[in-house]
Amino acid sequence: MKNNGNMKEKREETGRQNEEGEIRKAVTSRVEKSIGYEFYDKMLLHEALTHSSYSYEHGGQKVCPCNERLEFLGDSVLSVIVSEYLFENYPDSPEGDLTRCRAELVCERALSEYATEIGLGDSLLLGKGEEKNGGRTRPSLLCDAYEALLAAVYIDSGEGDAGKTAVAEYVMPSVMKRLGGMMTGKPVIDYKTLLQETVQADSKGEHLEYVLVEEEGPDHAKIFTVEARIDSNVFGRGTGSSRKKAEQNAARQALIKCGVIESSENDEI
Repeated sequence: MKNNGNMKEKREETGRQNEEGEIRKAVTSRVEKSIGYEFYDKMLLHEALTHSSYSYEHGGQKVCPCNERLEFLGDSVLSVIVSEYLFENYPDSPEGDLTRCRAELVCERALSEYATEIGLGDSLLLGKGEEKNGGRTRPSLLCDAYEALLAAVYIDSGEGDAGKTAVAEYVMPSVMKRLGGMMTGKPVIDYKTLLQETVQADSKGEHLEYVLVEEEGPDHAKIFTVEARIDSNVFGRGTGSSRKKAEQNAARQALIKCGVIESSENDEI
């Protein structure tokens, strides 16, 4: 009876392994088709699609590596590629414009949109809890997976210049499409959105608000002054011909103070 029990357990384990193997083939094939790139090392792509919650439920890092290390590398690869592209293609743009444009192209909101465009969420390997809590559509999770995918393409293509070329060719179309129009003249950056994302990414539950502190001038030519406050602390102060413009300029000052963007003389809206 004991031997029969052991045999049953082995069959069940073999069945689970076969099922997981089929899942891996299905998700890797789906991603390869969506980005137009076929991996030499399929396990590298599998790692890029594996969330830590799935890894934990399937034996941990040594047995089923998650994508966190690839995410780290992908963040750097993306930053270098976008920086080089902007530097080479917009020689007349000042450093401040290039920095702000790069920040807009590689922020969490942008990366989660790129991931959505290629249907990356549908191919992620998630733990049961993460699946139940809507992980496939969570922006932060999609952003991390997209960065991991970039790193996987980079490594699989041989790293260095070959890796960067592969990433730009197969995974960057969404990034370049977003660029269209951003650098025709002065980039249009939503400083308020960028500040909100920065505060949320800090994960301390901080409260961001904009407080109108002054109005001056006649009704037809009013000047508004607004402060951007994080947990009641003033991080930025801006003025403008409308309250919205003043809020954008206050957010811009706050981003400078937080070190997210750099100051430039003619950046005010």
